[in-house]
Amino acid sequence: MEAAELIKKAAANQLLVAPYSSIHENETFQWRGFDGQTKEDLMKFIKATSRGHEFEPSYCVERDQVIQAFRAFAKGEPQEFQVRRKTALSADINQWESYFRIEVGSYHGDVDMIRKLKSESIDQLVDDAFPSWRNGSSSFQDHVNLELTDAGKFYIKFYLDYVSRIVSGDYSANLDSPIVSMVVQHMLELLPDEQDLDSKISLVKSFFASKHFANIPHHWISARMFAVLREQVKGGAYTKPDEAKRRLSGLFQDVNHISFYGPYVDAIIVDQPMSSIVSDGRLDVSKRYGVRVFSLNNWEALLEWLRSLLDHMTVEHKAALAWAYA
Repeated sequence: MEAAELIKKAAANQLLVAPYSSIHENETFQWRGFDGQTKEDLMKFIKATSRGHEFEPSYCVERDQVIQAFRAFAKGEPQEFQVRRKTALSADINQWESYFRIEVGSYHGDVDMIRKLKSESIDQLVDDAFPSWRNGSSSFQDHVNLELTDAGKFYIKFYLDYVSRIVSGDYSANLDSPIVSMVVQHMLELLPDEQDLDSKISLVKSFFASKHFANIPHHWISARMFAVLREQVKGGAYTKPDEAKRRLSGLFQDVNHISFYGPYVDAIIVDQPMSSIVSDGRLDVSKRYGVRVFSLNNWEALLEWLRSLLDHMTVEHKAALAWAYA
């Protein structure tokens, strides 16, 4: 509650925005509440402290990251990925907000279905994957490379599935194919018209095996998060299946949220299992992307950081608040 009050106060004083995302919404409606609080109360808090700012949908961030990296690859530019905040936040978060906001309802998915799929995913991970991870001999980098290779294969697979349906006359593919199936299509459209399709596809495949692709923030982070988790399991963690399922119940959503949006913010708050992963020296998102990582493991540091935002408010800032929000 102390953190919540500091966050609200900092946001109201135009010192902080905590943009919300579709993942926030889906996860909030999974929450069962405590101490009389409801998921509606939590959503109100999230939207109020967002000051009306919303992250771009994760699939848009993913597509734009891939396209940005592919442009650099095709032009022979450096392989390091340049993080641009507008990829995840198209609006200027440095502009002060107005006196009120108009909230428009949105679709947040089938709560029961999402809960069921989350449970099934974690069951499969703990019951099927963990035993093989525990007895595996591959290295951390082997795990990372495997995750990246699989990611590249999925882009190709979804695109070929889409093309196959179109060729067979199933034009409903334009309506119900996964959004990710169009990523390769966007990449091909960037290449010269006179270039034949085979050489274009060959270039795309080469990109998925390149450092340019490996350095895309979403894939760089998520591949290492799963690799760290594998190393933890190999080291003897999560030996009790029921406890593992409880602690990792939100794993896949957390990986997505951290890997998609972490590089674009100043700070993130995660749970303890995620903190142990993202703070691992082989990942260390704080060092690579400059984002502070807070959890119950360093809760006082979070409170101190929030207090510092308020304590360092300038005289000019206070005067502007009094003038703008009299």
